[in-house]
Amino acid sequence: MQKVNSHIARKVPFAAGRTIRRFFRARSGNVAMMFALSLVPVCIAAGAGLDLARAMIVRSQLAEALDSAGIAAGSSKGLSQSQIQALAQNYFNANYKLNSSYGTPSPVNVTIDDNKIKVSSSVDVPATLLNVIGKRTLPVSFESTVVWGQTKLWVALVLDNTGSMLESDHGTSKLDSLKSAAHKLLEILQNASANAGDVKVSIVPFNKDVNAGASFYRADWIDWSDWDSQNTTTVTVSCGGNGHHGSHNHNNCTQTVPKNHNSWNGCITDRDQDYDTDNTTPVASRGSTLFPAEQYGSCPLQLLPLTDDWSTLSDKIDAMYAVGNTNQTIGLAWGWQTLTDGDPMNAGALPENTTRVIILLSDGLNTENRWSTWQSSIDARETKACDAAKAAGAIIYTVFVDINGTSGNSAVLQSCASDSAKAFDLTKSSEITSTFVSIGEDITNLRVAK
Repeated sequence: MQKVNSHIARKVPFAAGRTIRRFFRARSGNVAMMFALSLVPVCIAAGAGLDLARAMIVRSQLAEALDSAGIAAGSSKGLSQSQIQALAQNYFNANYKLNSSYGTPSPVNVTIDDNKIKVSSSVDVPATLLNVIGKRTLPVSFESTVVWGQTKLWVALVLDNTGSMLESDHGTSKLDSLKSAAHKLLEILQNASANAGDVKVSIVPFNKDVNAGASFYRADWIDWSDWDSQNTTTVTVSCGGNGHHGSHNHNNCTQTVPKNHNSWNGCITDRDQDYDTDNTTPVASRGSTLFPAEQYGSCPLQLLPLTDDWSTLSDKIDAMYAVGNTNQTIGLAWGWQTLTDGDPMNAGALPENTTRVIILLSDGLNTENRWSTWQSSIDARETKACDAAKAAGAIIYTVFVDINGTSGNSAVLQSCASDSAKAFDLTKSSEITSTFVSIGEDITNLRVAK
């Protein structure tokens, strides 16, 4: 019995070794088995790549939505914590585009410090191929920090109110889109004002002319020469002679005289060149420096001088109407005047650390000024005005609203802006709001810090 067992003991290892050697020498089924075994780590790696890609998509969407939520909350100071929380959540919901297959974001968390606001959220992204190794979700989180600077601003809104602003795309006129955008911009500017008077705004509607206000008819900075010759009335005056009392013969004569200046509608046309392109203070004894009155039949809405009365500013925006031809130069010139001390608008001395900004929006090319209906001639005047304002320290943003790009572009507006990043060429009226929000964030130093 011992001999048999000894024989078996010697045979078993020998047979097992031979089997193992045959397994490794095999050239058919063994290759397939080894390939199948190697697929396991390959599949895991592929699954990790796919799931990580999904996680990166979620992170990108979180970042975009949280940045929008943070900017909205940061531009709405003065709200309660719960109101800011609700506002941030609404903006996040509007900008987060992924469906539930990528997981559901947690509610937006809002933290407010002195000059910054932090918004954060997270998503447990469901895993796909990583499920095979027991990885059910990939946690993704993001925090956006928005800061605003304490700044002082004088802002002139120089807004095209010409007849073409009634044109619409998608059922909304350019003028209505401009009104909505301007209200949003005013909201940003108001919220950026830490103290009363830190931020002031003027509104200058323009077409061929601007409307300074008929109440200024006694002002000594107005030139009445052309107005007097074009606005006359016939009066009866005594011619002298020997008329008899009680008869119809009183030797009376008629005479043509200028109308009373109180009948002026407030319209002002371009100053004499080159005062039309600068902010020289008018002097009564120097007629070329005065502002010529004109009874333009398509006079735009009266401008609003620099103020921090936000209700009045809002009402002025609502009251705008579209009429007349385009002269961007006079709009820019008077926008600059509203930021200038002395007549005609008397803005006062510029406070220390205050930035002057002009935002010029127009929907078309120049068509008429005091001297010409040639675009190139009017553009040349505008270029001089833009260069002079920039040289004096004004920062200029320009917005060209060219529906469907039919006019190509406005070279004069592009060159008027302080730099290329401040020139906007829009092809949809719906883009005005996002553009004004972008400008508002820029000039108030509201920005995403990280």
